[in-house]
Amino acid sequence: MQICRDRQAMRERVTEWRSGGERIALVPTMGALHDGHMTLVARARDWLDAHGGGRLVTSIFVNPTQFGPNEDLDKYPRDEAGDLKRLQAAGCDAVFLPTVEDIYRPGAQTIVEVTGLSRVLMGRLRPGHFRGVATVVTKLFNIVQPDAAAFGEKDYQQLTLVRQMVSDLDMPVRIVGVPTVREADGLAMSSRNQRLTPEHRAAAPVLSQSLDRAEAMVAAGAGLAATRAEIRRILGAEPLAQVQSVDIRDAANLSRISAITRPVVILLAVRFGDVLLIDQRVAHP
Repeated sequence: MQICRDRQAMRERVTEWRSGGERIALVPTMGALHDGHMTLVARARDWLDAHGGGRLVTSIFVNPTQFGPNEDLDKYPRDEAGDLKRLQAAGCDAVFLPTVEDIYRPGAQTIVEVTGLSRVLMGRLRPGHFRGVATVVTKLFNIVQPDAAAFGEKDYQQLTLVRQMVSDLDMPVRIVGVPTVREADGLAMSSRNQRLTPEHRAAAPVLSQSLDRAEAMVAAGAGLAATRAEIRRILGAEPLAQVQSVDIRDAANLSRISAITRPVVILLAVRFGDVLLIDQRVAHP
C-alpha cells in the first residue's frame, strides 16, 4: 500500500496507473475509520471489480473549511496508525494523506459551491459547511482523477450535493452511494460517536427508532404532518436529545414537498451534549 503525503506524490502514482490503462476508485474520508468507512472501501472495490479491476485510493483529510468557528475541528478524532492498518488489511492500493497547507495553499481564492443545496437543511444549521465540502471534493477529484468515488447515504445531503456538482461541472466521476451502516442498536456509525458520553450513547439510538416508526407510517399511507409530529414525539420523549431539525424532503433532489406521493428522505439533526448527530431514512409510500 502506497502512502502519499502530498498532491505531487499522489499525482505521480495516478499518472503511473493511468499510463497502464488502470481505473481508479476513491473513498474520501476524514479518518477515524470505522466499519461504515470500510463498507465504503468494499463497495468501491466492488465497483472496480465489476469494471475490470483497478486501483483503490482512500483519502484521509480533516477538512478545516467545512467546520464552523464554534464546531469541533480540534476535537475531531484522529487515528492515523489505526486507519492505515485497517486500509492495508482491506487491500487499499494507496492512501492520500495531505496536509492542510498542501490542499489550501497561500493566496488561493477559488471556492466551489452548489448554491441551492448548500444553503438548506444542514447548510442552514452550518453555514459554509457544504461550500467547504464541495471545494475539497473537487480538489480531491482533480488530484486523484478517479473514475468512481464512494459516499455514504448517512450524509444524504452531502451525497445529493456531490452528485449535483458532478453533473453540473461535467466531472467524469461515477458517484456510488452506499447505504448507512449501523451499530447493533441501530445507531448510525459515525466518527463523532466516539465523543458521546456513556449516557448520551445510550440515548442516541432514539434517532433510528424514530426513523423506523416514520418509515412504517409512510409505507402505511400516513401524511406529512402526522409523520413529522410522530418523529418529534419520539425524539421529544428522550430528555438528552436536543432536536435541531426534522425534515422530510423529496428523495431525488431534496426539494420541499406538500404531500408524500413519491419516495421521500427523512433527515434528522439532533444534538447530544456538544455532539451533533445526523441520520436519515428513505421512505416509500
